[in-house]
Amino acid sequence: MPTTIAPRIRTLVLLFLAVTGALIAGTGQASAHAALTGSDPAQGTVVDKAPTQVSLTFSEQVSTGADAVRVLDPKGKRVDTGEPSAVGGTTYSVPLHSGLPDGTYTVTYQVVSADSHPVAGAYTFSIGAPSATSVSASTREAGDGVVGGLYGFGRYMSYAGFIVMVGGAAFVLGCWPAGTGVRALQRLVISGWLALTSATLFLLLLRGSYTGSGELDDVFDLELLGQVLQTKTGAALVSRLLLLAAAALFIAVLFGAYDKREGEEKRDLTFGLAIGGTVVAAGLAASWAMAEHASTGLQPGIAMPVDIVHLVAVATWLGGLCALLVALYRGDTPVGLPAVRRFSQVAFGSVVALVVTGVYQSWRQLGSWSAFTETRYGQLLLIKIGLVALLVGIAWISRRWTNRLGETAGGKPAGTETTGTETAGAETTGTETTGAAEAAAVATAGGRKSPTAGKASAAARTRAAQASATVTEPEPQPEPEPEEEGTGETGDGSGSGSEPESRSGAGSEAGSGSESGSGSEAESGSGSRAGSISGSGDAKRAAQLARQRAAMDATRQKRVRDADPQRLGLRRSVLAEAGVAVVLLAVTTALTSTEPGRTEQDAKAATAASSTSASEGTSGAVTLDMSFDTGGTDGKGVVSVDIDPARTGANEMHVYVTRPNGRAFDIPEVKVAFTLEAQKIGPLPVTPDHITTGHWSANGVQIPMAGEWQIAVTVRTSDIDQVTVSKNAQIG
Repeated sequence: MPTTIAPRIRTLVLLFLAVTGALIAGTGQASAHAALTGSDPAQGTVVDKAPTQVSLTFSEQVSTGADAVRVLDPKGKRVDTGEPSAVGGTTYSVPLHSGLPDGTYTVTYQVVSADSHPVAGAYTFSIGAPSATSVSASTREAGDGVVGGLYGFGRYMSYAGFIVMVGGAAFVLGCWPAGTGVRALQRLVISGWLALTSATLFLLLLRGSYTGSGELDDVFDLELLGQVLQTKTGAALVSRLLLLAAAALFIAVLFGAYDKREGEEKRDLTFGLAIGGTVVAAGLAASWAMAEHASTGLQPGIAMPVDIVHLVAVATWLGGLCALLVALYRGDTPVGLPAVRRFSQVAFGSVVALVVTGVYQSWRQLGSWSAFTETRYGQLLLIKIGLVALLVGIAWISRRWTNRLGETAGGKPAGTETTGTETAGAETTGTETTGAAEAAAVATAGGRKSPTAGKASAAARTRAAQASATVTEPEPQPEPEPEEEGTGETGDGSGSGSEPESRSGAGSEAGSGSESGSGSEAESGSGSRAGSISGSGDAKRAAQLARQRAAMDATRQKRVRDADPQRLGLRRSVLAEAGVAVVLLAVTTALTSTEPGRTEQDAKAATAASSTSASEGTSGAVTLDMSFDTGGTDGKGVVSVDIDPARTGANEMHVYVTRPNGRAFDIPEVKVAFTLEAQKIGPLPVTPDHITTGHWSANGVQIPMAGEWQIAVTVRTSDIDQVTVSKNAQIG
């Protein structure tokens, strides 16, 4: 059996690594979770007058650096001045040199979204007329390349380490306390801790290059590392390392002091470890929740606790499954039926928690049924749901095997093991007899080298060889005891001589008749010394045979236990669960690196609206499209503002509100405000009149002077849900 276990474990590990590599390679870049929803000047537009700045609007707040936004002229020279700055909401701008000549300009950007993922892209606009040449912007996507692949692998290993460490410890503490003394389980939990710690340090080093240049040379740049430590993601990684120190103390107590406690003292320590372990596990899960999906978007105050529960439930279920698999395959101490049943109950509770939290997270990240099929996030989520359903189905089969194992726990398996023990005992008796015969033969040969003694010694060695073969054979037969008769020794009598001769024979440990015919004291002393030497060698031989018998007995008991069809079926079903869990974890890792369906659909809608406004921009009117999300029911849509003729003096303004699918709908209130920050003018409020469904209008909107005006629109979708979005536009 030991020769077949290792290949199965190796196969599982190879499957683990193969799926990891395939999904990381298939994912390509780590898809950004913030998207560019608008720009001014817009992509592909031709403006008559050189702008004084370039503004970019994203679907969520982003972090910008010194070179986050660059503007290049047709010859590739930078024409932006200063660093990007936030001008309101999710809009960021960078100032430009004045008096820019006509031609096609390229805007490149690389920022970090609020959920820690890098965002990069480029577009062009023209002044006066498009030029014959333009700059080809770098096509490197954020998070791709070698550094991106390594970062993705580090994320996967951190999730795997967390699941194995937390789930394994929970299985030992809550389901099988006797497992604290099983070396295989100790190695499993410690391996999870080492994997999570190593992966966290690895991610901390890679973070600066991952969100920046993407070059391996920057991995050990201390300046970049210092910048990373000041970010939200850096703080989360450092917090994780501190919590891992507490986790190391927990593991040391669990497999050290806890294993040695008994009775009431052990129950008290169990309660303390349960409380402390839960706090540490929740803290580690929070290090992901505070820096990724849950920390941005809708209802982050609810989403982060839900994400923590989700991660802990995953670890308890899948990590406990790994611990059960190791206990069934590699544990020297057989895992009992009560432990398997307790884990079955814990796994059921974890699945319920996963379903509840997963439904909420799916609604939050998708927002519509169409996003399941129209976005990459939705497609991966469908795969994950299918894998979870498959895993639950296999778990149901495992539960059936557990019930069958319980029905036969007091019957046949116990009797079978007893039979194997009795067989081992019979074999032990035969081996001891053989060893005694061998010792007697050696003693006799040392006393007097007679032909008869040589024959006895040869027979003893033959029996010893047979005993040695018996230890290695799978089904040994007990060796019959040799008959010790007086006729086997020759001399001038039958071995019933004088009393000194009897003492000499006893000293050789071979029984009566070993030394016959001489009766001298010298020969008797020689036989005693030979017997003493032989006894010392025989003690070593006996110890060696005892160790071999113990190993053989343990192997036989394990073979009998593993031959139980119910236990064998349980092991196979748990192995299948673990294989599906490996793939599920890989899909989950890819899912956390993919742009949510809500964001992707918002970006598509904003891009389409921007293209429409750009095509209509040559008429002299200004059209601005801004996506909004108030967080409430029907709180998501696009607000469009038309200003005609977009010049100083009186203007006509129309406001349109549509859903993400383009259908118009009404909301309780819309307000608009104009601000010219360069001249400290405004905000100038305008309250348009409701005309029809999704349409508001205002006439005679006065623009006092030309400039780069900020137009802010406040949208209220309920009594408590409202949001303000803004964009800049050149008027006059």
